[in-house]
Amino acid sequence: LMSVFIYIKMQSLNLVPQSHLYQHNVNRNSASSILSIPLLKRPQSLCKSSVLRNKAFFHNTKNNILSPQRQNVSFFKSPVDFKVRRPRHVVEAGPAGGLGGHSASAGEPVDTPVKRTILTVAVAYIFLVVLIPFFNVFIQAFAKGVGAFLHHFLDPDFLHALKMTLLLAFVTVPINTVFGTMAAVNITRNEFPGKVLLMSLLDLPFSISPVVTGLMLNLLYGRTGWFAAFLKATGINVVFAFTGMALATMFVTLPFVVREVIPVLETMDLSQEEAARTLGANDWQVFWTVTLPNIRWALLYGIILCNARAMGEFGAVSVISGNILGKTQTLTLFVESAYKEYATEAAFAAAVLLSFLAIGTLWVKGKVEEAAAAETRK
Repeated sequence: LMSVFIYIKMQSLNLVPQSHLYQHNVNRNSASSILSIPLLKRPQSLCKSSVLRNKAFFHNTKNNILSPQRQNVSFFKSPVDFKVRRPRHVVEAGPAGGLGGHSASAGEPVDTPVKRTILTVAVAYIFLVVLIPFFNVFIQAFAKGVGAFLHHFLDPDFLHALKMTLLLAFVTVPINTVFGTMAAVNITRNEFPGKVLLMSLLDLPFSISPVVTGLMLNLLYGRTGWFAAFLKATGINVVFAFTGMALATMFVTLPFVVREVIPVLETMDLSQEEAARTLGANDWQVFWTVTLPNIRWALLYGIILCNARAMGEFGAVSVISGNILGKTQTLTLFVESAYKEYATEAAFAAAVLLSFLAIGTLWVKGKVEEAAAAETRK
């Protein structure tokens, strides 16, 4: 009750904002960082002189720039508990390509022969490796007209491959989203033996070939695998079935969400969570109202990457599914099998559909980055 009374009193004196956190932009164009002053956990008393001193501190703050003499002063001074906290610098540039990290400063002009040469080589490389093959897919797909292109969308095998691709993404993305968020929160908020090893294991799908992943699942759940007797007794089919395809896709997409969320949680100031617990919030309320709003852009970015990899996975799914036409084929497997059977028009039609899915993913990714950058600039 005393903590609540002090908090309400501080609000009446305009010393505590609604967000429970003061943030001051420090040299945004050059340093691109945010300096946060955290609140102390569970203040026990607050004398009048401390209130006046803190009020004078905020009145002396000009142009949202903290003076060097005041950067390490805490909000509360208690006879029992006095702490000097180091300011936490949170860099605006986020994980995975700088999510939300678009800088307002302009780059250097390309005004020298060396810079022009480097730029020309980079653009030529992108054209040769990315753009020309990408546009060639569309040229080959529409070589015989739009009617012939649309005719392949009526093929039952093509529709089944599309259905399997969407089902895999629908199953694996939510599971890895929940797992990645829980793992990231528990890893960053707790210290335990084997933490470094666990972090390394989360990166294992990045270092293992997808084909090897499919082979491992075959050795575990195949007819001669470790769990063959149990699966036979229960009547569960994993190999050459949707279950095995889902397991393979979940394995290869496992690190995306957790690896996007962990850097944000590590740089996040804990004062907001401490303030929420001080006011009586439980762990679920703290996560839903404080933690999740702070990590939402990184979480959404990880979901986008996870979904893109799930729809485009080939190696692991190819091994575990058996690539059975009309049963266990995804769009990527359909492209490969149709091209091998000289059905190039059908293969390119499926490739165009995958390209549209990729373009849609890039569009959503760009919108997420713009929204994160706009929120960062506020």
